[in-house]
Amino acid sequence: MKKEDLQEILNSSASLRKYIMEYLYTEYNTSKNTRNSYAYDLILFAKFFESRDVAFLKKDDIQEYLRSRKESSAKTRAHYLTTINNFYKYLISENIIKQNPCEGIKMPKLEKKLPVYLTVEEVDNLLDINTSTAYDLRNKAMLEVLYATGVRVSELCDLQMSNLFLDDGIIKVFGKGSKERLVPINETAIKYLREYLRFSRDSLLGTKDSEYVFISSRHTRITRQAFFKFLKKLCEEKGIKKNISPHILRHSFATHLINNGADLRIVQELLGHSDIQTTQIYTHLSNEKLEEEYNHHPLLKK
Repeated sequence: MKKEDLQEILNSSASLRKYIMEYLYTEYNTSKNTRNSYAYDLILFAKFFESRDVAFLKKDDIQEYLRSRKESSAKTRAHYLTTINNFYKYLISENIIKQNPCEGIKMPKLEKKLPVYLTVEEVDNLLDINTSTAYDLRNKAMLEVLYATGVRVSELCDLQMSNLFLDDGIIKVFGKGSKERLVPINETAIKYLREYLRFSRDSLLGTKDSEYVFISSRHTRITRQAFFKFLKKLCEEKGIKKNISPHILRHSFATHLINNGADLRIVQELLGHSDIQTTQIYTHLSNEKLEEEYNHHPLLKK
């Protein structure tokens, strides 16, 4: 949503103007993209009730709104409810309302889907790319760093020169809520990162200057969307037919660590998960792989 579109809608609603933007920009410690996403969700919510003040809705009103979004997936409706619930918690903390109308509303049942990941062979295939141009070297370095560290794509794109401690084998990243963490990086990733910094970065910058490590064709920080386009195209070229997302190398990193006996707590720290239950899903992937290999045991085929 464009800033001017957002402002136009805000100007049409006293409730939004008074509460939502202060909530998002003062109370919520998130990235701009996340704030815009939450703002859009809350705007849809407020527009549904037209001239009514969203601060003083009842439980039945919230349930009516969620029913109106029946075309959305259970995951999306759960996201709506979480966003709305957090907004009302904020209104309570500001003594604007006394009771949260979301209390007692059950979350939609979510189907538990295991994340898609690449096998070691598929990762080797994906990383085997030409490095003859500045863009090739940048893409190679990004792929190697992603798989070596398991950082989020947004964390990779936001990586700054001052966050690199390559002599110590460490990079510093800022995760969700601007939480800082130090992540080890292996020799292979360091090698290609140094090559990119030495031979490609300046040519991509041109006459401009930037604190960001990875530079786009526009001489500015590369975006998640641009990297996703490249990754999707690369997977097609390599014949990898899995459901590709920017997180696929992060999932692969974690799954391969667990499969090779890494401690779950260590993987949690590396990924920057605040709750170990989020990391726990990779043990399910590990168990799934174990079961698959067991079912292929020669004795079971007799």
